Amino acid sequence: MNLTPLPGKPLQSSMASSKIKSVDFYRKIPRDLTEASVSGAGMSILAAFVMIFLFGMELNSYVTMNTTTTVVVDNSPDGDFLRINFNVSFPALSCEFASVGVNDVLGTNRLNITKEIRKYGIDHNLQRTHSGFEPGPYLRVIKHDAEIDVEYTEGAISLNARNFERASHLYPILVVNFFAPWCSWSKRLRPAWEKAANIIRTRYDPDMDGRILVGKVDCTEEIELCKRNNIQGYPSIRIFRKGNDGREPESYYGDRDTNSLVTTMEELIAPISAESQAHTGNKFKHPAIFTGGCRLEGFVYVKKVPGNLVISANSPAHSFDALQMNMSHVISRFSFGKKITAEGFNDFKRVLPYLGRNHDKLNAKSYIADRGDSSSTKNITIEHHLQIVKTEVLTRAHKIIEDYEYTAHSSLINSPEIPATKFHYELSPMQVVIEESRKSFAHFLTNLCAIIGGVFTVAGILDSILHNTIRLIKKVELGKNF
Repeated sequence: MNLTPLPGKPLQSSMASSKIKSVDFYRKIPRDLTEASVSGAGMSILAAFVMIFLFGMELNSYVTMNTTTTVVVDNSPDGDFLRINFNVSFPALSCEFASVGVNDVLGTNRLNITKEIRKYGIDHNLQRTHSGFEPGPYLRVIKHDAEIDVEYTEGAISLNARNFERASHLYPILVVNFFAPWCSWSKRLRPAWEKAANIIRTRYDPDMDGRILVGKVDCTEEIELCKRNNIQGYPSIRIFRKGNDGREPESYYGDRDTNSLVTTMEELIAPISAESQAHTGNKFKHPAIFTGGCRLEGFVYVKKVPGNLVISANSPAHSFDALQMNMSHVISRFSFGKKITAEGFNDFKRVLPYLGRNHDKLNAKSYIADRGDSSSTKNITIEHHLQIVKTEVLTRAHKIIEDYEYTAHSSLINSPEIPATKFHYELSPMQVVIEESRKSFAHFLTNLCAIIGGVFTVAGILDSILHNTIRLIKKVELGKNF
């Protein structure tokens, strides 16, 4: 029988198929010519496990976010100003005088900043005692009598630890001037205070009328009494009302001339005949911070140059005894930069490991002004030295998360000036940029092919070596037998 294919399309198709087969990289060996072996089966199983293991590692590497870190010159979009956020509690500093100021190497000097800062009275356990303290009274110029060195007669009653409690319970209104003889402001107030006390005594005799008593306390003599009433600045005028046991007294922040003092005292006693516990609406009387502590919370903007954030006792019309000032404090929060919104908080938690956890170096730390020697807490200024570096994280979604990390070193300094708490800050001109990235899918496929091909090839080589070794051993054994 003639099996020669007929001319035409079938012959052309067969030739085309032959040409295509000629470029086959993967020539097939007939199954009848192959031989399976136990060693080959074991090597195949081992190779499969290795492939699966390496595939899992490569897949994990593909889905894991990688980061690259670079250091560049600071080109922050937030301009030339840096925000400082703080929440600091001072158990022994009254909100009456607590003040926040900033200064820097360019000559900036801002005192008693109040715009974005809130003050709260606290007790010895750092718990808030009232809703807030208004810092406004000392921003005005307080008027005194024009003549200072005039002759006057002592009119105010000298009070001490023995008769103070009796006077506060005996008279519906007790107005007391807590002063220090060395204080210049106390010296300026003294003539007007004594003259006002004489006028009030003449008009409202303490023995006959009995509605008001004007007194004075020398805080250099009655140290414990002044400390119990939380007197930190001199002079401090306090108003005590009978029957208000356990309640805070009031502080007088008005003018210190004779007429103003007399007018205020008469306003205090005017409603007593009708209602003994009534309070007047004098705008210069405010609740005093009886517990003594103060929490300052808020933020300030400063220039991006070396400078200081200073918290201290400050008043344009009071003097302070440096030996009685205690600047011990507890830092609840101290950070730099904008506050992170709730929307960006999840991203922040995710990238937090990249930031080194140095953005809260001072948080939840206590600093006690006590050297442990004879100086105790006297004239001790607490200083914190901060080195700041800005860090930016560019997320995979091309969002920028900013944070400021810093190092902190604290020390206690003996100072001849009024003790303070100082935060010395210095911002680095460089910034750290951390960029999130993930391997491309093409890279993943390339590595996957390399894994499969590489393991398959290496396993084939090992199997060939093992197979030939076994055959050689068998031939040697057969040769010995013969």
